[in-house]
Amino acid sequence: MLTLFRLLSRIPLTWMQALGGAVGWLVWAVSPSYRRQFLANAQAAGLSWAEVRPAVTAAGCMVAELPWVWMRPHSTQILGRMAWDGAEHMQAGLKAGKGVIILSPHIGCWEIGAQALAERFGPEFGPMVALYRPPRKDWLKPVVLMSRQRPFLEAAPTSMAGVRTLIRALRGGGYTAILPDQVPPQGQGVWAPFFGRDVYTMTLLPKLAQQTGALILLTWCERLPGGRFCLHMAPLDEPSFQDPAATLAQMAAGMNRAVERMVLHCPGQYLWGYARAKQPREER
Repeated sequence: MLTLFRLLSRIPLTWMQALGGAVGWLVWAVSPSYRRQFLANAQAAGLSWAEVRPAVTAAGCMVAELPWVWMRPHSTQILGRMAWDGAEHMQAGLKAGKGVIILSPHIGCWEIGAQALAERFGPEFGPMVALYRPPRKDWLKPVVLMSRQRPFLEAAPTSMAGVRTLIRALRGGGYTAILPDQVPPQGQGVWAPFFGRDVYTMTLLPKLAQQTGALILLTWCERLPGGRFCLHMAPLDEPSFQDPAATLAQMAAGMNRAVERMVLHCPGQYLWGYARAKQPREER
């Protein structure tokens, strides 16, 4: 599988995106369960088919991009393909010595966004530190491991030791990225509203914010035509994150509201097929 990914990474990115768009519609056609999940999530958000239809193509593009994103030579940077909207917020936060938490949900190209941030800010401010959980499937482990071995990217285990690593990095003025709409294991979240449904929501990001006072930036990487991208960044504006008396449940609800606004801004690149309302798994 590693050899296959390396071979696919040599194909021009625009070709892989075109292929991925077609695969996205093929999966839509052959998987009733995927269609049900996709449409149920879109309906809960109050969106029409016309608004979310482009996300079928976008999901396929996201998967087809991965060989290029993960396996391209380290000398081939993403910065030449990236436009920036709001990067001054991150620059200011890091220069002030504040830790920065990148709040990046399942919109657009979050894997590419993380690499772009590391390439741009790593040389001056050091590596981005992010939690890493090895995939359960053995054949995928070497591929994902290679994807995490990029310049200025540092992986920490999904354990208490890894969380302590994040806290040290943020208190030292570093930065990390969190997927806020990922369903956490049982015991690591709270139930909070998201598009009208109570979903199990992580408390890791609120806890990090409480313990470190880090700047939180809403971030998403938009896929543009011609194999280009734009990374959008803006400070989180939620009262619960400014209130020292706020509970984790209140902060989780505020985080979900922020993600809702981001999704509604670009519904055509959200991963609507993700089972956001699923039950949390038992941590082993």
